Amino acid sequence: MTEQNYRIHEVTANDAAEWFRLRKLLWDESSDDEHRTEMLDIYEHHETQLVLVAETDGKNLVGFLEASIRPFVEDCHTDHVGYLEGWFVEEKYRKQGIGRKLVAAAENWARRKGCTEMASDSEIGNDTSLRAHQNLGYQETSRLVHLRKDLT
Repeated sequence: MTEQNYRIHEVTANDAAEWFRLRKLLWDESSDDEHRTEMLDIYEHHETQLVLVAETDGKNLVGFLEASIRPFVEDCHTDHVGYLEGWFVEEKYRKQGIGRKLVAAAENWARRKGCTEMASDSEIGNDTSLRAHQNLGYQETSRLVHLRKDLT
C-alpha cells in the first residue's frame, strides 16, 4: 500500500465500529464496556480530545490515533500539553508512513490548540513502540515502574 491509497481524517460516527475494533487490538486487556465508556468520553470532550483514523481506498480503517490536551505531563515545561494517548496501525499496514502521518496530524492539532509540547508514553519492554516514538523525534525523559501490594 502506498501513501496515495489511504487518507487520515477525524473519526466520524460511521467509523465507530471499526474504531472500536482497532481499540480492542491495541488495548486488549480492556473490556468492551471500558472501551465504550472511553469512546463516549472522547466524543463528549471533543475540545480536548482527538481521534484520527487511517482509511484505505476501500473504506477500511487500518489505524487510529487518540490524542488529548493535558494540563500536566511528567517532564514537560508547560501546563497545556498535547498527548499521544494511543496509536495503532494494523501489522500488515505498518512501515508505510501511516503512523507517521497520524502523529503529524495530531501534532498539528495540538499546535492549533496552543500547545508547544507534545508527549507520550510507552510501556517498559514495548521496544516497538519506543522505537516508533524515537523515529518521530520523541525523546525518552524517564522510566517508571508501577508497584502494588494487596493488603488483605
